[in-house]
Amino acid sequence: MIPLRDSLKSRSFPLVTVLLILANILVFFASSQVGPEASRLLEPLAFVPRHFFLWHGGSLDWERWQPLLTAMFLHAGLLHLVSNMWFLWVFGNSVEDRLGHVRYLLFYLVCGVASFVVQGLSAPYSRVPALGASGAISGVLGAYLFLFARARILTLVPIVIIPWLVEIPAFVFLGVWFLLQFFYGTASVAGQGGVAWWAHIGGFVTGFALCWLLRPSGACPPRAFESARPHNVWLR
Repeated sequence: MIPLRDSLKSRSFPLVTVLLILANILVFFASSQVGPEASRLLEPLAFVPRHFFLWHGGSLDWERWQPLLTAMFLHAGLLHLVSNMWFLWVFGNSVEDRLGHVRYLLFYLVCGVASFVVQGLSAPYSRVPALGASGAISGVLGAYLFLFARARILTLVPIVIIPWLVEIPAFVFLGVWFLLQFFYGTASVAGQGGVAWWAHIGGFVTGFALCWLLRPSGACPPRAFESARPHNVWLR
């Protein structure tokens, strides 16, 4: 299922979402210019569970904690980048509009960090680098489910070779998405590379939980389940 857009109209320009997308694109193309040495030069910036959990230096060494931030701006390929940025654009606008620019940026970074920690806990001795914005974006999806469960997502569903456009309630789309992540996460062999399913799960749960925890202080308003606009009106 490919989300195309949602049924909510943002009240403000999604500045942070746009800047995050641009940052990820710039980092990707800058790293692609490095050539064959890219993997060696970028390895210290990716999150390697074994390096983090079995760190031999000081507990507060920057080199230990840095990958938790830098890894979320690295991508393994163009398809990886495009798919992540598309999900961030579709769902990030509304979440940023609700949380506000500064809170949204902090929220995004916290979800990204948490996602790598959860991924690392699933295979703490793994030497396989984890990278990508999908964990942080999964946090955005979790927040979207909490805030806008009744919104509708215009979705492209390929059935055999025929593309179908259907409107799916956000709680259905995101519920199915999360169940798939959980299924593949529990079925996969931890530490063997591929998709970091547990980063997706960790980011999603963190995003949902943060909105629930912060709601009383006003970071997430009481109207957690936003009513959708008429299903035949698509606004952005």
